[in-house]
Amino acid sequence: MSSRVLFVTGTNTDVGKTVATAAVASAALQGGLRVAVLKPGQTGVTPDEPGDAAEVRRLAGAPATGELATGALTTTELARYPEPLAPDTAARRAGLPFLSPADVAGAVAELAATHDLVLVEGAGGLLVRYDDDGRTLADQARAVLDAGLAAEVLLVAAAALGTLNIVSLTAEALAARRLPLAGVLVGSWPERPGLAERCNLADLPRSAGAPLLGALPERAGAASDFPALALTSLAPGLGGTWDAQQFADAHRPEPPPLRSKG
Repeated sequence: MSSRVLFVTGTNTDVGKTVATAAVASAALQGGLRVAVLKPGQTGVTPDEPGDAAEVRRLAGAPATGELATGALTTTELARYPEPLAPDTAARRAGLPFLSPADVAGAVAELAATHDLVLVEGAGGLLVRYDDDGRTLADQARAVLDAGLAAEVLLVAAAALGTLNIVSLTAEALAARRLPLAGVLVGSWPERPGLAERCNLADLPRSAGAPLLGALPERAGAASDFPALALTSLAPGLGGTWDAQQFADAHRPEPPPLRSKG
C-alpha cells in the first residue's frame, strides 16, 4: 500500500492546526498505521523548547523522545527559527538558511518509504512565505506531487463569522496550483455555537468545494482522553467515527422569524 501524504494548513494562524494534526495522527495510530509528522519550519521557539512536533507526540500519547519509540510514530523538524514570525522573515532575521520545497519533498519521500501516513504541518496559512523567492507550503506540496507522491491538503478552519471568505480563497489558490483539497476540518468548535457557526456547518463545504471532515471541540488539547476525542471528532476519511450529517442535524439553526405582510 502506498503512503498517504497530507499537508495540514489553516485559514490563519491559531486556528488549531497542531491539535488537528495530532488528532489525525492519533486516529491513524489507533488504526494500526505507521505515522510520520513533519514540521518543515518551526517558528517562535528556542532550540531547547518543545515545538509543535513535540505537542503532537504528547497529545497522540507517544513517548516524549526517540523516533519510532512506539514503532508507530516519527516526528521531525527541518528548520527552527526563534522569533514568532513568518518562516521567511524569521529565517532572515536570525541569519539562518531558508527552507526550500526540494528540502521538504526530499524529507517527505524518505518518510513515505517507511510510513503509511505522512502529515506535514505548515506555518500559518497556505501562502505564508518560506524564503526570499516567495515559495510557500503550496510550493512544498506541489514539489511532493511532482516527485510522484500522492499528496493532498487538509484545511483547518475557524467556525465563526468571516471564515467562509478565507476558505474560498484558499480553495481557489489550491485549485490554481492543481493541489487536491481533501476537505475542511473545524479546528475549534465552540461549546455554545451561535447562528454563524451553525450555518457554517453547511456553508464551509460549499465554500471549499470539499467535504467537512470533522469538528474538534474548543480546548481539545486539554482533553483528559485525547485519543478517544480524536476518533469522535474526525470523519471516517481521517480515521474517525464523526458523522457530518448527524453533527449538522444536532446543531441545525432555528429558522428565521416570519415577517408579517402589510
